[in-house]
Amino acid sequence: MLSKKTKYGLKALSYLASKEENTPVQIAEIAEEENISQKFLESILLTLRKSGFLNSKKGKGGGYYLAKKPVDILMADIMRVLEGPIAMVPCVSLNFYEKCDDCPDENTCTVNRLMLQVRDSALKVYRNNTLEDILSK
Repeated sequence: MLSKKTKYGLKALSYLASKEENTPVQIAEIAEEENISQKFLESILLTLRKSGFLNSKKGKGGGYYLAKKPVDILMADIMRVLEGPIAMVPCVSLNFYEKCDDCPDENTCTVNRLMLQVRDSALKVYRNNTLEDILSK
């Protein structure tokens, strides 16, 4: 299930991307327009800034704005930053692999085989969609 952090992060990024010019937008405006707790949104936007998706400007006229063009922001990258591993179990994760303690052999594990298919399907969707794509669909 998608966490609220990821859902709200996607909504905030979409809101920023929908702006005509890439000018800074205050957190309060995003929170009000997208119905997100301002305090929670601050934490999410800080994570996105530290990960290189957003830039910020302080002072009058300040706020957050996209660091890249929406066409250059892959959903796979956003998902990994906000949600963590895309795989549902650690033994099929590409970036966060861990062997399962209760599994003697991944090659014969039925759960592993199923979760590989789930991971690959999700990755295909995330890798083939950008922030611009979700705005235009």
